[in-house]
Amino acid sequence: MTPGETTARTTPAGHAERLTDQQVEQAVRMLSMLAEPTRLRLLWALRDDELGVTALAEAAGCTPTAASQHLSKLRLVGLVQQRADGRARLYRLSGGHVLRLVAEALAQAEHTVAGLPHHG
Repeated sequence: MTPGETTARTTPAGHAERLTDQQVEQAVRMLSMLAEPTRLRLLWALRDDELGVTALAEAAGCTPTAASQHLSKLRLVGLVQQRADGRARLYRLSGGHVLRLVAEALAQAEHTVAGLPHHG
């Protein structure tokens, strides 16, 4: 190793231990999107399949206009993806990381609300 060179330590999952400013900023943007009830419900509704705005609005208990506005925000931060199916727009989660993030947040909430012990 040359002077000034450092080795990057990694976590067990293989991610760099030292976070970049860009990683932190993006994570904060994504997590802030989860801090809104309708958006969290929309993401949970997408856990198994892609859905259109009308079905998502029904699942989240909001109007299609409100669902569309929330989905636009979720798309901007990369939590959902959209594809055209004729005139309809279908939405899906942007991958397994998003699903696990939402599922873990809701599992943590369930443990807290129900007074269940937390996993190690």
